[in-house]
Amino acid sequence: MSRQNQLLRGSPEEQGIPSSAILSFLDAVKKSKQELHSFMLLRHGYVVAEGWWTPYGPERPHMLFSLSKSLTSTAVGMAVAEGRLSVDDLVISFFPDEVTKEIEENMAPLRVRHLLSMGTGHAEDTMGRLRGQKEGNWVKGFLDAPIEYSPGTHFVYNSGASYMLSAIVQKVTGQSLLDYLQPRLFEPLGIEGATWETCPRGINSGGWGLSIKTEDIARFGQMYLQKGIWNSKRILPQAWVEEATACHISNAGGSNNDWAQGYGYQFWRCRHGAYRGDGAFGQYCVVMPDQDAVIAITSGVDDMQAVLNLIWEHLLPAMEDAALPSEHIAQKTLERRVETLTLPPPRRQPNSSVEVNVSGKRYELEENENKVQAVSLVFQKNVCVFTQWDNRGKHPISCGIGEWLEGETTVTGNPSRVAASGTWSNEHTFVMTWRFVETPFYDTIVCHFEEDRLRLESTGNVSFGSKDHPSVQGRMCKD
Repeated sequence: MSRQNQLLRGSPEEQGIPSSAILSFLDAVKKSKQELHSFMLLRHGYVVAEGWWTPYGPERPHMLFSLSKSLTSTAVGMAVAEGRLSVDDLVISFFPDEVTKEIEENMAPLRVRHLLSMGTGHAEDTMGRLRGQKEGNWVKGFLDAPIEYSPGTHFVYNSGASYMLSAIVQKVTGQSLLDYLQPRLFEPLGIEGATWETCPRGINSGGWGLSIKTEDIARFGQMYLQKGIWNSKRILPQAWVEEATACHISNAGGSNNDWAQGYGYQFWRCRHGAYRGDGAFGQYCVVMPDQDAVIAITSGVDDMQAVLNLIWEHLLPAMEDAALPSEHIAQKTLERRVETLTLPPPRRQPNSSVEVNVSGKRYELEENENKVQAVSLVFQKNVCVFTQWDNRGKHPISCGIGEWLEGETTVTGNPSRVAASGTWSNEHTFVMTWRFVETPFYDTIVCHFEEDRLRLESTGNVSFGSKDHPSVQGRMCKD
């Protein structure tokens, strides 16, 4: 990254925030048991506090989920500025080969602005139809979805609409969303190594699937705060920034809910005059124009409103217009705190006498939904190597004993960076935690040993469905 793209650093007090307020925010995060993975707080263009909870780190990208939508909106704004499309263009005009008489009658009034503002007129998210499209043609899946309301009159959060924005950008530019943004947004802001999931036909998903680093999120937010300017150069028209972050559709207003303040162009309006992009399980880019502040957060939480509440309760009221006197003791305390943030591994317990009898033994499992056929645990000094066999092959994962051990694993599918740790919780039970450090997710795996039997239990921290998976029984193979 070039020096000009590095964010400036400064003390909180120099930028009008007491260090004690940031400490109060971190204390409240810990007390509320909201699992943050990282945060960066910017004021007047300076990073005044930043931290990563070990085993997460600044060098790691993090899965953004729907925070991706705000960058999709940005790509549309750039394409509009280049004269490639207009927000008033009809959606069906971009896909003439897909349009039938029925589609034309159904989709005739739908415009790009309706996709941007989640006012497509659908009664529910269209993603089920997209993923269910047999030929992998998600565009056709969207166009086939019946519209129940007049576009622009009814808000429904619709990731299928975001996907269509990506498809439109690719249609008018001849490039994927990721490739289109590379020279226009990512390179100017110093965002390196971005990845974006695609549909079966190679179109970036648009509404989710982007992974970038926490500081990348912060730079993106700061560019928006600066009305599209970065390093004295215009990246995005000011008119688009203002239009994209304004309220375009009501979503059942509510004074104490940051999901009921109206919706812009793939941005949420917030209380206190702020706006944000956000993603499932606690990925945030919060822009506070009135306070000239940006907050970037990655996390793995169930209650996303709770995290915003902590910002409004502890950081917002502490922001003053002028610089503050130095809080030397609080500053030093804050520096130490952010350097030592951690999500501790399972507490190490004395080794079990069972360990020597089960180490290296292969356990054949009963039939299960994950199609895992067998597992083994090999205990070495300060390490347990867990291996899973399934229809895809052999998948080891190394767990530190009482500490995080980072590596790569294919245990859940595609190769993933993981920090894993394990310990005996009692004489017959070994507990592992697998943190997939580029995502919001971690799994807790409990292994109960009894004579030649093994019972495996697995629980996730956050999920769109059930967090608990059915337990699986296994029996030790005979030598």
